[in-house]
Amino acid sequence: MPPSVNIIEEARVAVPPTAALPPEPIRLSALDAQWITLPLIQRVLIFVVDGSMPPFASAVDALRASLAETLARFPTLAGRIVHVPATGDAAFDCGTVGDGVRFLVAEASEDDADAARRLVEDEDHDAEAFARLVPALDTGVLPAETLAAQVTRLRGGGLAVGVAMHHAAVDGRSVWRFLRAWAAACRGEGDADAAAEPPATFDRAAIRLPGGEELARSVLRKWVPDLPVAAVAGHFIRPNLSRRTFTITAQDMHRLKQRVVAELSPAHVQDAGGTPPPSSFVALAALAWVSFVRSKQHPAGIISRDDDVYLFFFADCRARLDPPPGDGYFGTCISGCLARATAGDLLVERGVGAAAAAVAEEVRRAAEDPLAGWDWMTTLGQVDMDRLMNLAGSTRFPAYEAADFGWGPPGRTELVTMNHDGQVVLVAGKGGGVQASVSLHPAHMDAYKSHFLSCFG
Repeated sequence: MPPSVNIIEEARVAVPPTAALPPEPIRLSALDAQWITLPLIQRVLIFVVDGSMPPFASAVDALRASLAETLARFPTLAGRIVHVPATGDAAFDCGTVGDGVRFLVAEASEDDADAARRLVEDEDHDAEAFARLVPALDTGVLPAETLAAQVTRLRGGGLAVGVAMHHAAVDGRSVWRFLRAWAAACRGEGDADAAAEPPATFDRAAIRLPGGEELARSVLRKWVPDLPVAAVAGHFIRPNLSRRTFTITAQDMHRLKQRVVAELSPAHVQDAGGTPPPSSFVALAALAWVSFVRSKQHPAGIISRDDDVYLFFFADCRARLDPPPGDGYFGTCISGCLARATAGDLLVERGVGAAAAAVAEEVRRAAEDPLAGWDWMTTLGQVDMDRLMNLAGSTRFPAYEAADFGWGPPGRTELVTMNHDGQVVLVAGKGGGVQASVSLHPAHMDAYKSHFLSCFG
């Protein structure tokens, strides 16, 4: 039975009055606008008690004060998404709507002293428990919140920091930039972190899509025609999925890359020096995709050998646009990528190599034309979602390194909003390597795990 959580305080954290806020609302770009009705980003970071952990009340005070300091650097998270009826726009209002970010203080009522340890160590997610450690957002009707935070005292020792962030305001890279900045401020190193990073920028005009602001309005008319009503799209949410986390060590990754190189056909050899090793992302994407197809093919019977199967992922566009918006761009700057294959090509002995070639080709296309997949929702509407695996995150997201609030890195961090039957979320692992979290129909998870882990032996 997952622990119940009681909210003991609900407060608001406002931007300091001395902060320089954008004077006008920031209109959403077409890249932002597609996320108005989609599932939110909810992430939990779990810290277990050790000698460096302060008393719970002291940790709450430090987190609250440092959040206010950090919001001054990222004002789109301090305001609301509003509807502008006169023009049909949606915009970030950073100063005049709302009274700050909701900040919840909670405690778990479960008396089990091992509850926190199990949340950190168990391969299987206690999805209900994780969900109680993160706040929700008020997003059904604009104005909509863009950020809420929750700090929960865990019985048996430790605490959890949960955040909910609106995907129209942030992509994965922005999530981790914000969490890194908040953690640095909590450690008393906020100024040093700000000096080490390019200043955050929010100008959506830097993303030069044909049609500009009018394109963003057309996206809103297509996907949220009843604004200011912006209810979450329920068909993207699939409850009762099994969720498990696997850790891939650096040695495992090396073996996987060697396998991919060995499996690639001569047609993909680029020079006389042999096949270059794939990136960690390509290698893991390929293995995850093949494992998904195998889990759905036998004995499930959902995928047959002649079926087309798909792998969907996002590519960060910041460095690839001309001109680039810069590394400091804070918001949604990602474009969709869809790799395709016939299931039979991935089920053969060299299937991981075939998958890697298809993923690498899609990465190459995204580099050449970074905004080709901007209208990814339309693309996904044209494929069978039961035969699609969704890969989120990046092997480079510093999930553990970035989230040291002054008492060491978290014992575990997970994306709570894993909504697809066939989703894999990647982050850099604790102490090196990669963490891969998988959501799948419970009947298919054991087959997935068997193939996925067999490739590291």
